Amino acid sequence: MKKTAILGATALGLMATGAFAETSACLITKTDTNPFFVKMKEGAVAKANELGIKLNTYAGKIDGDVESQVAAVESCMAAGAKGILITPSDSRALAPVVEKARAAGALVIALDTPFEPADTADATFATDNFKAGELIGEWAKARMGDKAADAKIAFLDLNASQVSVDYLRDQGFMKGFGIDVKDAKKIGDEDDPRIVGHDVTNGNEEGGRNAMENLLQKDPGVDLVYTINEPAAAGAYEALKAVGLENQATIVSIDGGCPGVQNVKEGIIGATSMQFPLLMASKGVEAIAAFAKDGTKPQNSEGLDFYNTGVTLITDHPVDGIDSISSDEGLKQCWG
Repeated sequence: MKKTAILGATALGLMATGAFAETSACLITKTDTNPFFVKMKEGAVAKANELGIKLNTYAGKIDGDVESQVAAVESCMAAGAKGILITPSDSRALAPVVEKARAAGALVIALDTPFEPADTADATFATDNFKAGELIGEWAKARMGDKAADAKIAFLDLNASQVSVDYLRDQGFMKGFGIDVKDAKKIGDEDDPRIVGHDVTNGNEEGGRNAMENLLQKDPGVDLVYTINEPAAAGAYEALKAVGLENQATIVSIDGGCPGVQNVKEGIIGATSMQFPLLMASKGVEAIAAFAKDGTKPQNSEGLDFYNTGVTLITDHPVDGIDSISSDEGLKQCWG
């Protein structure tokens, strides 16, 4: 039965490590190619080795691959995992299988992307994604000065599912920039004339390039680009550069990975909000160890419905009133 479960998961494109029969914890990420999730896996594996926890790791084929993540959770349940760490590709669609895992006795912790509702999981270790978006929105508004009133903004979001991490960052940016947020959980219902449009990227470079090309066709005067993450930002820059507009538009993003911070240093990205995926994952493994020992469950940060792992603005063009650090400082701590 276990062999069948493993083969089924492999057929769905999941990546597993370790002896399945000995599994006591699992890490399930959205993909295994995005550097953010690579760093998350690094943190989880290191902490699991330190604490003597057997860890299996899985990843979907692309961001949004719900089927692979469902199969991974089911495989973890079949193996009797004590805890499951997961970055849900769809924070609503995965709720039923997560509830099954909890009913079976596993501690389930969301990393980076909260479930909807948040208490679908036992706990969430994440960036304050709304705050991360708000920081780059505030920075962009201050950086543009008087020109912000007539900005032409392209929004490069995640995918059509509009999961929590997607709308939280998008709407946070809007609040920071001074755009009237309508439904805080819905992308694209705004009526601000500065918004050129929204397109989806699947959180990768190719998607970012395609989305930027589409929005430039709507308005080649785009001078500010919000991106869901730094791979999408890199793609947006390539699209702008291909038509000679790389100096026209300022790109802002969220992630804080070493490649993204390097892009800040090189002037490709104006500012990014740094997250700490290694910390998310290591804290998650520690929580599973505590739960396995005596049933202790993690507590939320005060006033929040998740454990806040922090966010830091990275830019080489600091503005008054907004705390930030330089790209050189950021490269010393990216994704720690």
